[in-house]
Amino acid sequence: MLDIKFIRDNKDLIKEAARKKHIDFDVEVLLTKDDERREILKNVESRRQEQNEASLKISSSQNQEERNALIEDMKKLKDGLQVDEEKLKEVMKEWQLLMVRVPNIPDMSVPEGGSDAENQEIRLWGEKPTFSFTPKNHVELMESLDMLDTVRGTKVAGFRGYFLKNAGAELYSAVIQFVWGHFIKKGFTPLIVPSLIRREPFIGTGYLPQSEEDLYKTQDGDYLAGTAEVGTMGYYMDEVLDRTKLPYKFISLSQCFRREAGSHGKDTKGIMRVHEFTKVEQVILCEADHQMSVKFHEELTVNSEEVLQALGIPYRVVVNCGGDLGLGQVKKHDIESWVPSEDTYRETHSASYFHDFQTRRLNIRYKDTDGKLKFVHSLNNTAVAVPRILISIVENFQQEDGSIKIPKPLIPFLGKEVIPSGKEQ
Repeated sequence: MLDIKFIRDNKDLIKEAARKKHIDFDVEVLLTKDDERREILKNVESRRQEQNEASLKISSSQNQEERNALIEDMKKLKDGLQVDEEKLKEVMKEWQLLMVRVPNIPDMSVPEGGSDAENQEIRLWGEKPTFSFTPKNHVELMESLDMLDTVRGTKVAGFRGYFLKNAGAELYSAVIQFVWGHFIKKGFTPLIVPSLIRREPFIGTGYLPQSEEDLYKTQDGDYLAGTAEVGTMGYYMDEVLDRTKLPYKFISLSQCFRREAGSHGKDTKGIMRVHEFTKVEQVILCEADHQMSVKFHEELTVNSEEVLQALGIPYRVVVNCGGDLGLGQVKKHDIESWVPSEDTYRETHSASYFHDFQTRRLNIRYKDTDGKLKFVHSLNNTAVAVPRILISIVENFQQEDGSIKIPKPLIPFLGKEVIPSGKEQ
């Protein structure tokens, strides 16, 4: 959320942000509603002042007739105030709904574009594997090695359901343990965060109201998170942080749930796009400084690159165009890992920074050196999402005999260097 004074003073910037992000938002509608809010608020405050003054006159009056007249006037004031307060309550609801739809200002370096097809490549890493045989896709590989069962997964969990079993379950666990330890060694604070979360953190992080159709909602009005970012950002909601301890760096793990409502017909086979998965997320809270946000944004991106490099997975980094940015993102980098069976890179990590867009909504602040309260800046990036990353692991390391080599960092967690082919089993 942006400050209303900033919005009023920079409405052309807001219009440009909406255009660049391809978001349907009319800032003039908000400003008209804000004028109405301010006028009613002025009336309410004026009536409250009159009521206070009338109370003082009543309490100091020694004449009963005068007191009765003052009390009668007070009743009229109270009735008028009640009417204005009800008006203010309704206008505030409409105003707040508009305020949470205001797009954050994208960085000047964000390229133009309407979809992820227009994201721009920044760099490539790794040599794509060459095969002397026709490589199999992850479903063929994992099912042939009894690592994955989507048939029974669908029977039990419905569309996009899956079971990971045997070496598939071991590999799932090994990846999480490796990444978890990697970031703890870097000084990140580990958190296991809730998946079932109240509405407020979703509004604070910007997932509501924009992405409601992709969230699972309970009968009690709570939601299931699609990323550990939501629970982590809610951790310090309505708190004032110690500036001397900034930046706060978290490595957070949670089960995640997404309806994939807008993905009908996409990636219907396998484990690329599923309803339930595990995500390990990097989250940083830092001082309110643009250059610091830029610095940590690059750091988060490099952190995830280090994971992929250690695993030996070829990838590319892209800068997301305006149309592929969310409501609150100032800038975003996607990391896309190589998938041999598709002969393309697929997104596995997203690194974003928000300035104070999220923390203003969540009311997370700190006192600067002058004692002035400021909203911290927030950033996040995927450390790893499983089972999606297993696709690149098994496909890039498949062997002609149907076996799969284990990336070196994962060997200690599995206790073997190869997942043997069916013939060897």
